[in-house]
Amino acid sequence: MQANRDGSPTFAVEVRDLVKTYRGGVRALAGLNLSVRSGSVFALLGPNGAGKSTTIKILNTLSLPDSGQARIGGFDVLTQAQDVRRIIGCVAQMSGVDVESTGRENLTLQGQLHGLGGPELKRRVDTLLQRMSLAQAADRLARTYSGGMQRKLDIAMGLINQPKVLFLDEPTTGLDPEARADLWNEIALLSKEGLTVLLTTHYLEEADRLAEIVAIMDRGKKVAEGTPEALKAELQGDAIQVDLLALASHDQIRTTLSEVPGLGELQVTGNSLHVRAEHGASAVPAVLLALESQGLRVASVKVSRPSLDDVYLHHTGRTFAQAEGQS
Repeated sequence: MQANRDGSPTFAVEVRDLVKTYRGGVRALAGLNLSVRSGSVFALLGPNGAGKSTTIKILNTLSLPDSGQARIGGFDVLTQAQDVRRIIGCVAQMSGVDVESTGRENLTLQGQLHGLGGPELKRRVDTLLQRMSLAQAADRLARTYSGGMQRKLDIAMGLINQPKVLFLDEPTTGLDPEARADLWNEIALLSKEGLTVLLTTHYLEEADRLAEIVAIMDRGKKVAEGTPEALKAELQGDAIQVDLLALASHDQIRTTLSEVPGLGELQVTGNSLHVRAEHGASAVPAVLLALESQGLRVASVKVSRPSLDDVYLHHTGRTFAQAEGQS
């Protein structure tokens, strides 16, 4: 295990060859490997069913893997579960807020569960309420809170024990765009204070904006990892997406476009084709002409710089939206 000069682990989270299969033979994890550097924001990005939540449950000592190892802050999640629980905070997909209690009561109870009490707990509760902009609503019942306010309270509850590692499982699912952006700002501030944050998300923009490192998951495996910019930079040129009015075979499209110069990787999914080109805008007229010369009528065309969706498509052969629909 690598360590920093102060003796703390270089990697706050280390995962090696995790395998998990549920009843019925559903393979949730198929040999997952991860290393999350201390003090960073690390995102597990993938569609529903990719294995993200299963990973979080194992790392939080709530589920056992079939095989493999995992360490949090240097502690083994299997043999040192109590030590792990003392140094982590977790915000699950489903809110843990008791809506019939006030915000202050929710935080106080959570602190008591961690063994806190007296003036120390009161100071901690007041600090977190202020930190999450909930001080004015502290003594209102949580059922009167907006979705964004309840999610902030969830995060405050995850921070009550001053964890070294905070797990956020799909933290902004169901929030409106304004509340989501507000929560993104809070998460970004946490990372600047040295807290290690591991979040799972199926929002491409969320991973792109928040994470220093993104691990893209698909069907229980990590298919790519790196900074968002590095992952996108691996894809040379522009992305061209063409939606056809009718379905066409992959072979027909490949043959049709084989004579168009400057095209690279081609993927056909349904009535959409995705192709890379060194200069997208210049290539579009030739692409459209080739398709229409073979009777393949075009409904729309879009040219863009590489995105994380393109990275996902490159590594899995399907778009993120299609993967969500198949989960």
